Amino acid sequence: MQILALIIPAAIYAAAPLMLTALGGLFSERSGVVNIGLEGLMVMGAFTAIVMTLTLERIGIGALSTWLALLVAVLFGAIFSLFHAVASIQFRADQVVSGVALNFLAIGLSVFLVRLFYQKGQTDFIQNRLYRFDIPWLSDIPVVGPLFFSRAYMTSIIAIALVFVVLYVVYHTPFGLRLRSVGEHPMAADTMGIQVNRMRYIGVMLSGALGGLGGGVYAVTISGNFSANTIVGQGFMSLAVLIFGKWHPLGVLGAALFFGLAQALSITGQQIPLFANVPTVFLHIAPYVLTIFALAGFVGRADAPKAIGKPYIKGSR
Repeated sequence: MQILALIIPAAIYAAAPLMLTALGGLFSERSGVVNIGLEGLMVMGAFTAIVMTLTLERIGIGALSTWLALLVAVLFGAIFSLFHAVASIQFRADQVVSGVALNFLAIGLSVFLVRLFYQKGQTDFIQNRLYRFDIPWLSDIPVVGPLFFSRAYMTSIIAIALVFVVLYVVYHTPFGLRLRSVGEHPMAADTMGIQVNRMRYIGVMLSGALGGLGGGVYAVTISGNFSANTIVGQGFMSLAVLIFGKWHPLGVLGAALFFGLAQALSITGQQIPLFANVPTVFLHIAPYVLTIFALAGFVGRADAPKAIGKPYIKGSR
């Protein structure tokens, strides 16, 4: 029980940024636009969250500064995703190339701005980080309480709640039906009066908003500052979560917890007797190795949206 109480809370908080970013990718790819740029969206979200938190702390906003910074990260992520949306939807560029370019642009731009603002390679550490807390009453439940409701982050609770919000929106609302239709058969959607490109713009911008939130959550809960190495592969891991979860919100939840568990073991493994003698480097690379194995085993079985990656030209078949 002591080992589980150590691993499970760590897995949930490590899964939250992956979950949020993968949910964003779900909106984009369900609309038919491949989004390899999730890494870049997380980078810009982390950069925006840290810089805005530091700025708001200087003017005396206090603990509220972190939450306001996360809202700005959501907005900035949505705006930044327009680079990918315009290139892939308006100009019908290769969506994979556009996403890769978005990743390079995010890393280069954020590092340049950090050096411009702070005259060094990384920002200062924020003072008002988000910390864990015990959820009242629920944390007192025998067995379950210490595992799932103790030492929890509010951002983890928000991420899990958003899974069910996205599930309802995508599968139980007219908007979700239109979004899925343009990703499955855009020609049929167009004949029914649905504006395909507009729906795809909305899908990509929602992916930017949630990707920015995912990066911001990672920055204010795990790293505490921003540098070129703050986001290193988490965006690609989020893409793996999306594919492993078969483009379904509940699948994303399960896959994110799986990869979060792998990340938790890499952090807490030395405190577990079974892994105490395992070299640290193996624990650190374990999440990425599991990503490769998971995709190798399941990507062929995953049912992607039929029109994903295909630009839509009105009147084409």
